[in-house]
Amino acid sequence: MRGGRDAAAPVLRFTNCRLLRGPRLLREDLWVRGGRILDPEKLFFEERRVADELRDCGGCILAPGFIDVQINGGFGVDFSQAAENVGAGVALVARKILSHGVTSFCPTLVTSPPEVYHKLSVCGATLCVGHPYVAQHSLCTAAPHLGQLTTRVRRPWGIEPWTLHMVLPQIPVKSGGPHGAGVLGVHLEGPFISREKRGAHPEAHLRSFGTNAFRDVLAAYGPLDNVRIVTLAPELGGSREVIRELTARGICVSLGHSVADLRVAEAAVQSGAGFITHLFNAMLPFHHRDPGIVGLLTSDQLPPGRHIFYGMIADGIHTNPAALRIAHRAHPRGLVLVTDATPALGLGNGRHTLGQQEVEVDGLTAYVAGTTTLCGSITPMDVCVRHFLQATGCSVESALEAASLHPAQLLGLEKLKGTLDFGADADFVMLDDALRVRATYIAGELVWQAEAAGQ
Repeated sequence: MRGGRDAAAPVLRFTNCRLLRGPRLLREDLWVRGGRILDPEKLFFEERRVADELRDCGGCILAPGFIDVQINGGFGVDFSQAAENVGAGVALVARKILSHGVTSFCPTLVTSPPEVYHKLSVCGATLCVGHPYVAQHSLCTAAPHLGQLTTRVRRPWGIEPWTLHMVLPQIPVKSGGPHGAGVLGVHLEGPFISREKRGAHPEAHLRSFGTNAFRDVLAAYGPLDNVRIVTLAPELGGSREVIRELTARGICVSLGHSVADLRVAEAAVQSGAGFITHLFNAMLPFHHRDPGIVGLLTSDQLPPGRHIFYGMIADGIHTNPAALRIAHRAHPRGLVLVTDATPALGLGNGRHTLGQQEVEVDGLTAYVAGTTTLCGSITPMDVCVRHFLQATGCSVESALEAASLHPAQLLGLEKLKGTLDFGADADFVMLDDALRVRATYIAGELVWQAEAAGQ
């Protein structure tokens, strides 16, 4: 009954709590019915109803559920590696991050070979599943159209069928619930990025745009139905065409892994880009004569009424506390906390993967094995929130909004997510005064509790 307002549904009233509503923590009760947040005055005066159930929150904070728009995997699951059942891996991560207060996320794929996105190889040639040759020779025995989760392919000469597993079609948009956090769509980080600022992305699979730039995007990714964010380098020829085409389809374009100067970055925003991928990391450093992409935070050349959002990895490793303070004080309304978590999230030291790369985890830091190149983080979202609060000295409200309201606004979901306003989805997190997660709710239903988990 998610999103419904069935009058027969029970009304829940969460009491003895402080709600993050607007920019303030308010001592008010939270009313929920049918997965949505209710206006109690309308409930009483128009329906003559009262609560069917009271839940005492013990003085805790109720904040909108956290939204992570850049997470590469976790708990041994690598979103950028083809597997027989990618969906099961996504589901595992979705379930585990409930304990971090995350109620929605964007599974992120780093730069990968074509077959990870949507292609397969037949007789040495790389074909997409919808290619006429595939249909003509009846090569697909399980899926005649692109988008099938697992495609069984039979060689033309009748050898036993073999199976290829593509990642992108296996990650559909999905509502959250007791099974785990909701999937808002995929974040594709690469392969259209700078070689100089590729970071942990494998150079062999980087791509640039040709004369028909958007056709190259479709050739690389296939259908964009499940895609929510694309990170690209705006200095690549043809990028403005790509930005316009993607944003026209409702896909957020993020600037990152780039050597763009400020002028090029401003032109990209004027074409529709609205996000910066992990600010300060994998881009030209700030310079007083040309601040590069960082300069977008205070640029006066952005379209009227628009402001830029930017991701920050507040793990204590990727960004110095002073840099966190500079960014926040320059443009607090645009700051979006992201984990950039790798498959090593929730695991210990040792060797792990990130797409095509081997990763070495040492303490709190993940490197491309054998190098000093940082390779994502291993820090949960709730830890990022607490570190951000401590490092910047911002208000509790600001820290919580950076992990909830701001990512929702970035994705155009602020009427439903990232807020506890009336009519919004009842996705929220219960926190103690130290901002430790005590419980997580999706659609008003308890989906994780610290006491039940022995924490």
